[in-house]
Amino acid sequence: MLPTIAREADAVVMIDQRKLPAEEVYVRCRTAAEVARAIKSMVIRGAPAIGVAAAMGIALGIRNSKSTGTQKLAAEFYKICELMAATRPTAVNLFWAIDRMKREFAAAVEVGESVDQIQDRLDQEAQLIHDEDVASCRAMGAFGADLVPADARILTHCNAGALATAGYGTALGVIRGAVEKGKRVVVFADETRPFLQGARLTAWELVRDGIDTTVITDNMSGALMRQGKVDLVIVGADRIAANGDTANKVGTYTVAVLAREHRIPFYVAAPMSTIDLNTADGDHIPIEERNAREVTHVGGLQLAPDGAHVWNPAFDVTPHHLIAGIITERGIFRPPYAESLKRGFEQVTLA
Repeated sequence: MLPTIAREADAVVMIDQRKLPAEEVYVRCRTAAEVARAIKSMVIRGAPAIGVAAAMGIALGIRNSKSTGTQKLAAEFYKICELMAATRPTAVNLFWAIDRMKREFAAAVEVGESVDQIQDRLDQEAQLIHDEDVASCRAMGAFGADLVPADARILTHCNAGALATAGYGTALGVIRGAVEKGKRVVVFADETRPFLQGARLTAWELVRDGIDTTVITDNMSGALMRQGKVDLVIVGADRIAANGDTANKVGTYTVAVLAREHRIPFYVAAPMSTIDLNTADGDHIPIEERNAREVTHVGGLQLAPDGAHVWNPAFDVTPHHLIAGIITERGIFRPPYAESLKRGFEQVTLA
């Protein structure tokens, strides 16, 4: 399985996704600040992967601490948490992972653990978040595979694969699950401007796996659907509101509208940690806006003239009524999402 991120004794190691597919380079982050910069600069990206990186970054920062008492350690811990929380605003998995680390730290302090014990506890929790993510991706892949026809032509947008998670992937996990069940799958990968996650990352992953993959530009998906060449759409998510509205890479909403027009089922694949019941609907999801240079340039090549204004939101929101189902490690949620998602969390609590 493609190693997206791993913890070593003195570092958090992650593949530099900015350099793919031309170079396979691994970055060693030896401080919490370096992990935060890696998240912000998109060395690592994808909501679940960001959450794992933040947890490992927090654990690394506390492992590097010179504090001998828990009071000073606590001040350092919460400062590192703030550093991680300031990296990217849309992906709720980031804040979910930070909250898990905060709960572990508070529990350790409450029972009087030593600094060494707290460091060990946080390392273990960060690794658990990593391992749980891989397991949840495999589970949603198994659930989602049942939605895929025996011969399927699947369109996906952005990258929701192993690179966007701790491993295996969400949307691509469903595709991998279908292939593992012996289904014949062809994938169309939107290039996903401006960062080209589809062309650079999704295609790279799937070609490595030997899965038939065709890259198309974002403005080709409608023509492809009109020709009857798409059976279903599967995408990932960065935050799912309580009513099912879903934030994903900008351009996802366009694909969802086109899918509805052509009566093609549109599915979202994401772990439960991406569902945010505290956000009522898509209007309340914060949308990150990124540097204009991502639009005006490709590498060092300038495409747009100086003086042109640029709008570069990283995400858009797909309204819940365009989504046929939300695939998670707990099963597939169906409309009305305000009821089914809430019920899904209630079942988790009861379990």
